[in-house]
Amino acid sequence: MSSLHPELSSTLLDYCPARLVGDAWGVTEVEPADYAETLDALKRRVHDARFKVQRRANAELVALYWHIGDTVLKRLQVSAWGSGVVIRLAEDLQAEFPTMRGFSRSNLFSMRAFAAAWPERNGIFQQPVGQLPWTHIVQLLEKLDDQPLREWYAGKDVQHTWSRAVLIQQIDTRLHDRDSAAPSNFAAALTRSDSELAQQLTKDPYTMGFLDVGADLTEREFEERLTRRIVETLRELGSGFAFIGRQHHIEGDGDDFYIDLLFFHVEQLRYVVFELKTREFDPRDAGQLGFYVALVDDRLRLPDRHAPTVGILLAAEKNETVVRYCVAGTSHPMAVSRYELTAAEQAALPTEDTLTRLAAEVADTATER
Repeated sequence: MSSLHPELSSTLLDYCPARLVGDAWGVTEVEPADYAETLDALKRRVHDARFKVQRRANAELVALYWHIGDTVLKRLQVSAWGSGVVIRLAEDLQAEFPTMRGFSRSNLFSMRAFAAAWPERNGIFQQPVGQLPWTHIVQLLEKLDDQPLREWYAGKDVQHTWSRAVLIQQIDTRLHDRDSAAPSNFAAALTRSDSELAQQLTKDPYTMGFLDVGADLTEREFEERLTRRIVETLRELGSGFAFIGRQHHIEGDGDDFYIDLLFFHVEQLRYVVFELKTREFDPRDAGQLGFYVALVDDRLRLPDRHAPTVGILLAAEKNETVVRYCVAGTSHPMAVSRYELTAAEQAALPTEDTLTRLAAEVADTATER
C-alpha cells in the first residue's frame, strides 16, 4: 500500500470536509466526514448493550437468590431443617462454587427473607424490587419490617437510581415521613393538579447533617455550605432541581434584591425560591418570601412555558400554628419547612433551662455593675 499523492490529497480535501489520518505503517488515508458521528453511534450502542447485559445478569442473580431463598423457606416449614442445616448448605454451596460470592450464611438467610417478603416469583420482575441490585434488596430487608414501606423505597430507588449509600441514608432519615410534608398554601394558591405537583417538591424536615456545621452558623455560612456541597444539597432537595445561584440578584425599579438560593425544577418547569433562616420562623418571613416569589414570577418566569414560581422557607424551628396562619394569609404559593442537623449537633444545642440560667447570670452581672 502507498500513501495518496499530495496533489490528489489536496484535491480531495477541497471537496470533502474530512481530515487525513495515519496508521501504524505510515499509510495516510482520508477520514470520512461521517466518521465521528458513526463512532459516537457505535459507542452508544456498546453502552446500551453493556447496560442491558448488566440488567439481565442482575435479574438472573435476583431470580437465583429468590429460588434459593424460597427453597430454604419451604424446607424450614415442612422439614426438620434448622439454622444448622442452613449453615451447612451455605458451606456446601461455597465449596461447590468457590469463585461465586453470595453463598454466605447471612446471605442465605437474606434470601429466605426475600422469598418471604415477595412470595410470588413471577411478580417480582413486574415490581421495582426486581430491578434493584441484590445489595439494595438486602438493605430493604434489614432496615424495614413494613412491606409497603419496602416497596415504597424500592420504587424511589429505581426512580432516582440511588446508590446503596444514598438508599441507606434515605431510610435512616425516614424519607417516607418527610417527603411532600411541608405545610403550604399550594392548594389555595395554585390549581389542584399544579398544587399536587408543587407539594411533591417539599420535605419536612430537610436533613442537613452532610453540611458538617455547628448549631451557631449564620445564614450566609448556611448558604455557603449548601452551595459548596451542592451535589448533596440537590440530592436532599430531590430529583429535578437545577441550581441557578446563591444570593441571586434581581433589580426592581432601581432597588437591588438578593434571593438566598434560586433553583429551577426541570421536570415541573418552574422556579423554586429558597429562603434560609437559622432561627425560628417569624411571620414576617412569609412576607419576604412572598415578595421574592412575586419578583421571580414577574422578572424571570415565562408564563407560556413555565409553571408558577413557588417558595420554600427553611428555618431552624417553626411553630406549626403560626406557620399555618401565615401561609393561609398570603396568595403567593409557599411552604415552610424545618432543617435538621446531625444528632451530635442537635445534642450540642443548649437546653431552654441552660439559656434561662445564662440569661439570669448576665442580668445579675449587669445589675452588679
